[in-house]
Amino acid sequence: MRTLIICLVWLVAGDAVAQEDYETWRPHTATFPSTGGNGVIIGEYRPVIAGDKCTTDFTATLPDGKVYYNSVEFDAVPAQGGTLCTNGRWRAKDGSAHGTTPYRVFFKDGAVRGSP
Repeated sequence: MRTLIICLVWLVAGDAVAQEDYETWRPHTATFPSTGGNGVIIGEYRPVIAGDKCTTDFTATLPDGKVYYNSVEFDAVPAQGGTLCTNGRWRAKDGSAHGTTPYRVFFKDGAVRGSP
C-alpha cells in the first residue's frame, strides 16, 4: 500500500511539474514567423473565442511576396484560469490546402499570449 501511495504522489507531482505555465508565453502579435519555417510570415492573426472554438482568418506570405489567405479553428478549453486555444486546424480560403498547427493561444484577464 505504501508503494502505491508513493507512486500516486510521484505521478501527481510529476504532472504538476510538466504542465506549462501559459502566462509565461510571449504576448501574441498579429504578425509572426510561421511555425513551419521557410521564411513564411503569418499576418492578420487575430483569434477570437466563440463558444468552444477560437477562430481567425489570416495570411501566409512567402519570401517571394506571394500571399495566401487562410482560416484556422482551435478548440477553446478552460486552462489555468483562462482559455487555451489548442488543436488548431487551418484551411486555405480557396480550398487548395489544409492542415494542423502546433501554435496555441492563451487568453486570460484581457491578455493574449502565443505559444513559444
